[in-house]
Amino acid sequence: MANTAPADWAAHALGHRFRDDALLARALTHASAQTGDDYERLEFLGDRVLGCLMAEWLYADFAEVEGKMARRFAELVSGDTCAVIAREIGADAHLRLGRQARADGVAGSDNVLGDVCEALIGALYLDAGLDAARAFVRRAWAPHVDRKASAPKHPKSALQEWAAERKLGVPHYELIGRGGPHHAPTFHVRVSVRGQDPAEAEGGSKQEAERLAAQALLDRITA
Repeated sequence: MANTAPADWAAHALGHRFRDDALLARALTHASAQTGDDYERLEFLGDRVLGCLMAEWLYADFAEVEGKMARRFAELVSGDTCAVIAREIGADAHLRLGRQARADGVAGSDNVLGDVCEALIGALYLDAGLDAARAFVRRAWAPHVDRKASAPKHPKSALQEWAAERKLGVPHYELIGRGGPHHAPTFHVRVSVRGQDPAEAEGGSKQEAERLAAQALLDRITA
């Protein structure tokens, strides 16, 4: 799909042909492109539209108590899930990036792809309304909603519960390094639980690094 025109790609991937091509271009434009019109404002809008649509969907389809529904919601609207969706629809092939950002691999960043996914939802909403955004979200998220038969736990929550059950105290997260260019920072985090060897991970945000570190430790102690 990399050689497909963005408008044709969007018609297939998003199920909508944009009346305003500038909206689509903006949703795919990273700040490093220095066009003066990037996806950040659309991301802000799309995040809220996605949240509304996902809450509506879960309320209608899952007879769960609020706590379980909230955990399911948090997983499905997370940046990680949005990044997965962005890759699945091929958005990474259509990002507009500055030369250095592209060389630095920003097109593969979970943070960037998650933001772009939300920006595309915002653009859909502005160009065609809530029904168009809902149709895309329902189609793109359906496999992820359907395969989550029970409300998922965030790795940090799961690790904290594991430690609490064994009276090991609260996991400790420590930022031990930060690097990378301004437009693509990396964070290096260590998580420790009493009596266990610590685990470390890197991510494009402190939150992502903490999640990955928690998952790495969980994978080891529950293997």
